[in-house]
Amino acid sequence: MKHEEKIKMLKTVFAPKCGEKVLFLVDIPHDHIIDNNAWKDRRKMAQEWYITFKEMGAITGFSVDTQEYKATGLNNSPIPDDIIDTACKSNLVIAMTEYSASSSLIPVCYSENSITRCASMPGVERRMEETAFRANYQQVKKYATTIAKMLNDAVGAEIVFSTGDTLYIDLRNRVGDADTGDCTQTGQFINFPSGEACKAPYEAEKDEIDEFGESKTQGIWPVSFNGELMKYVVKNNRIIEIIGNGKKAEEMRIFYTENDTRRNVAELGIGCNPQAIVTGNELEDEKAGLHIAYGMSIHLDGKVKRDVHSDICYSKGCPVEGTLVILVNTDGSKTEIIRNAMLRYDLLG
Repeated sequence: MKHEEKIKMLKTVFAPKCGEKVLFLVDIPHDHIIDNNAWKDRRKMAQEWYITFKEMGAITGFSVDTQEYKATGLNNSPIPDDIIDTACKSNLVIAMTEYSASSSLIPVCYSENSITRCASMPGVERRMEETAFRANYQQVKKYATTIAKMLNDAVGAEIVFSTGDTLYIDLRNRVGDADTGDCTQTGQFINFPSGEACKAPYEAEKDEIDEFGESKTQGIWPVSFNGELMKYVVKNNRIIEIIGNGKKAEEMRIFYTENDTRRNVAELGIGCNPQAIVTGNELEDEKAGLHIAYGMSIHLDGKVKRDVHSDICYSKGCPVEGTLVILVNTDGSKTEIIRNAMLRYDLLG
């Protein structure tokens, strides 16, 4: 992406204004959290974006700062309080991190009297300037908003995976949201590159089970990691068993035992960025099709708040694909939103 193209994109997505404070957040390796080449390049990329914003700020009249913090080691583990305090005093926060800070930054944007809007960019790579960053974000906004409405009109989702396994996700009693790529107004939060709609499943927490009963989320959730296929057995919106004899399967059994709330099915997401490509990078892969998350959901209108939220992607080209997704609507009708692991853009206008 040429320099002038990048500036145009940044103005379109973020629209920094005279007098505003822009903050870049970068996490850094430490102790047992080991650095890697992609992470090093991301920090370099953040510095380049920082310089570009400084150039823009000199003309428009906004200030730009950057702050580092020690990496958490898990996606969506809480970031340090002093970083959150600094974010709360900034108008625009751009987090170009190794580990997602979304669950910490969303409350900053949505809190009462907030002055902040945020873009979370965990795992971002500069090559995305030639793929998902180049999307028509007016179009992406239309797609994401339409899918969010479809999710909110649905009480469930029937999913068939390329392994032949099936999973039903209960979508009652929750409100979905759209990640549109618009981060121009106070209180907005986006992943960037953007383009998805998502909804937390019904989790049947204590304060709602008497009224709505058990969650209907159940089935087999296949997960592939470096060629090892595991199968999560899901009942009542929780992972109750892991089928698999490999090393990763055993690691995940220990991982879920360490904190029982990690077993929660936390998100159903549908990506809708036509320029997104599948490479194994979660930030972009999830914008290309189906993804499902476990762990924390409170930042997505769910009920579970703990130490991790992690997405698993099933877009076309992923090791396991979500070949079919059918939304079960409140009136009993059904809408096939994903076919052959690809989003039905023809349904979105």
